[in-house]
Amino acid sequence: MTTAGLKSTPGGALRGTVRAPGDKSISHRSMILGALATGTTTIEGLLEGDDVLATARAMQAFGARVEQEGVGRWRVEGKGGFAEPSDVVDCGNAGTGVRLIMGAAAGFAMCATFTGDSSLRGRPMGRVLDPLARMGATWLGRDKGRLPLTLKGGSLRGLVYTLPMASAQVKSAVLLAGLHAEGGVEVIEPEATRDHTERMLRAFGAEVIVEDKNNVRHVRLPEGQKLKGTHVQVPGDPSSAAFPLVAALIVPGSEVTVEGVMLNVLRTGLFTTLQEMGADLVISNVRVESGEEVGDITARHSQLKGVVVPPERAPAMIDEYPILAVAAAFADGPTVMRGIGEMRVKESDRIALTAAGLTACGVTVEEEPEGMTVVGTKGGNHPVRGGGKVITHGDHRIAMSHLILGMAAQEPVEIDEPGMIATSFPGFVSLMTGLGGSIVEA
Repeated sequence: MTTAGLKSTPGGALRGTVRAPGDKSISHRSMILGALATGTTTIEGLLEGDDVLATARAMQAFGARVEQEGVGRWRVEGKGGFAEPSDVVDCGNAGTGVRLIMGAAAGFAMCATFTGDSSLRGRPMGRVLDPLARMGATWLGRDKGRLPLTLKGGSLRGLVYTLPMASAQVKSAVLLAGLHAEGGVEVIEPEATRDHTERMLRAFGAEVIVEDKNNVRHVRLPEGQKLKGTHVQVPGDPSSAAFPLVAALIVPGSEVTVEGVMLNVLRTGLFTTLQEMGADLVISNVRVESGEEVGDITARHSQLKGVVVPPERAPAMIDEYPILAVAAAFADGPTVMRGIGEMRVKESDRIALTAAGLTACGVTVEEEPEGMTVVGTKGGNHPVRGGGKVITHGDHRIAMSHLILGMAAQEPVEIDEPGMIATSFPGFVSLMTGLGGSIVEA
């Protein structure tokens, strides 16, 4: 990928069938659980983006044998736990990776020092470190737990922890630490978050008990769980599939099918929202692979209308709000998105950057502390102007979302830093140009 800027330009219809890259959440977890397990874990369809490769290197640092056997095919030889790394563990840009790894590492009597790139070093880790500290882990780091930091684990006690905000990463960190905590752990979720860790722990042989009590989800991991290596088939990432699907919805004459997309109900909030907006979005060939429901999704150009997105849907689509905002820019009327304050502590302040990028392209955006409203141009009977140069602050989803916008706008849209796209979607440019899109060096 070039280090120069990229520019997308309006052109003809997008057409074709593609396969979604492997799901990033599952890819991270398959590496980490494979390293924690005893024996061999084989992985098919791994997302070979920078973030997941950083997690793979981290697992090697903690003593696992990690080998690539082909495109998307990997083998992890776990030794039943982590060994103390001999050097600083660099997690690159992988926020999911470092938070889950810290949870796993907390269960072992050792010290590990974590760092990352400039973006990751600027992201607070306190919400993960707080429950780990309650379990008995200690850490020394910068303000609000920012990297670099050193974590010392071992001799953990059990914990019943109510999530103060919906976060699958925090839940997962507590569960992974709980594998080696006296008395086990229980995580209470007032709002259900993605459940990949629970599903995958079961696939690796652990007992995970999930109960709904008065519409509150309780996830319990009894003590003494042992993981055994297994085979993981990584489904297609719905967050990545969102980009070609939304492009098809907003570029006239388009029809695009993305095969093998994960349909876990805790990850499909965007697809539900798009259908409520009037999107011609059809899901077919639904099947189960490695415990996850997957299917093929076809999107055709549609006349979209603005909607109010229920705040309680946010955990099921928190990474997809930037591309939803792009779809909303082409809709008739306002699309209201609230309850999304977590977007401000992602790779960037995604609310601010989404609003700034759309505004630079002639779209009206009303920003709120924990939300935003995008006023679609259809209601004003004029197209999206485009023409903006978008500052991404190293955020891959901001970059890809605005490149999609440029394919349907009147004027090209330029983004400043394309290199980070490889963190989650290394084949993004070639996939979109293969469908008929135009993305060139700026």
